[in-house]
Amino acid sequence: MRAAEEKKAVDIKVLDLRPVTSFADYFIICTGNNQRQVQAICDEVERSMRERGDRAISVEGYDNGEWVLMDYGDMLVHIFSPQARSYYELDRLWRDAIDVEISAATKA
Repeated sequence: MRAAEEKKAVDIKVLDLRPVTSFADYFIICTGNNQRQVQAICDEVERSMRERGDRAISVEGYDNGEWVLMDYGDMLVHIFSPQARSYYELDRLWRDAIDVEISAATKA
């Protein structure tokens, strides 16, 4: 979370998916203002996770910079452009997930 915040990601949400699905425990969803910022957020998240000893299983959408999906197994990071976030509406799609308070999520 802090990595995304450091690169000025906006509208950051953490969703606890455990009550609604088994394929992932958490979604982190955030928005960058343009392609370069989306990529910068992705780079910073990847750097921060590597420092913790975690590597993404896969990263998709980086070159396009509209929707980057970073798969860390039980945690999926979605970094959207404003247009893509509005179009796909993951927040609405996963509305049955539990919103995790960001201040609690950033303490880790």
